[in-house]
Amino acid sequence: MKRAAWLGIAAGLVACEGGDRRLYDNNDLRLVTAYTAKDACSCLFVAEQDEAFCRAWVQASPAVAHLRIDAERKEVEASALLLWGARARFVDARTGCVLAE
Repeated sequence: MKRAAWLGIAAGLVACEGGDRRLYDNNDLRLVTAYTAKDACSCLFVAEQDEAFCRAWVQASPAVAHLRIDAERKEVEASALLLWGARARFVDARTGCVLAE
């Protein structure tokens, strides 16, 4: 059993290597805002939870991302330190929320 587990781990590591690697500069706040926007959008418009619950659910520690919710357009924007931001929008029940470009 151990051998099979090690083979699985090795295969996973090999799959992660190579190919096009994406470089991120100052990625922490970029990732925090993207995940916050998408998760808040999904919480609000897919799971149909209330705003207070969703704000608490996506709150990171330390609290660096701030949310702006547009319920009419079904969009959520997250920003951090005025330099990083991301926006997610609800597409439909099948697709859910996607990050907007």
